Amino acid sequence: MFETGPFALFKWEKLFSDWRIFAEGFFTTISVSFLGLLLALVLGLIFGVLATSQFRSAKIINRIYVEFIQNTPLVIQVFFLYNGLPHLDIVLPVFAVGVIGVGVYHGAYIAEVIRAGIQAIHRGQLEAAYSQGFTFWQAMRYIILPQAKIIIFPPLTNQAVSLIKNTSVMAMVAGGDLMYHADSWSSNNLYYGPAYVVVGLLYLSLCLPLARFADYLERKAKMNP
Repeated sequence: MFETGPFALFKWEKLFSDWRIFAEGFFTTISVSFLGLLLALVLGLIFGVLATSQFRSAKIINRIYVEFIQNTPLVIQVFFLYNGLPHLDIVLPVFAVGVIGVGVYHGAYIAEVIRAGIQAIHRGQLEAAYSQGFTFWQAMRYIILPQAKIIIFPPLTNQAVSLIKNTSVMAMVAGGDLMYHADSWSSNNLYYGPAYVVVGLLYLSLCLPLARFADYLERKAKMNP
């Protein structure tokens, strides 16, 4: 049964003997995910708050960013960063392309999550902060966002899961991530079966705990409205 076919035993033996190749890609995926998530959180926080600003220009800036990013494929955005920017004399390392690509992409979605969380807080909270002499940004920092975080955290965790999976787009530009190493290794020997099974399990090991954590936060939020 395991002597032939896509999951033959000798293919697994070859894969485990080359485990360092997959370990390198796994480490790159974790690194890009971590840095990309930091960038997405910063952008999401800035543009999410701008969306609730009293200034029309701030709202317009938010909508331009969110609508453009959400309505164009991530693959196209990464392709532009890798192949388009050099025509403007801007050459980024492929690692930076991955971080910026997934960070900017998910920043738009996180901005919407934060906007929804802020708008779920009663308007009177902001007005009360103004009456105490708080500026808009001070009110957001000390009054609104601490209350909104209970609403924000569950969908925010789901965005982290999606971001990790979307790092696989780096394989398109030889980004050195887990998917790229799996494709590169398999193309040399055609042992795609074991490679993709292992890659799937490694992504699962990263995403499943976060998904369960998101479920826990959501249940907790419902129990403590």
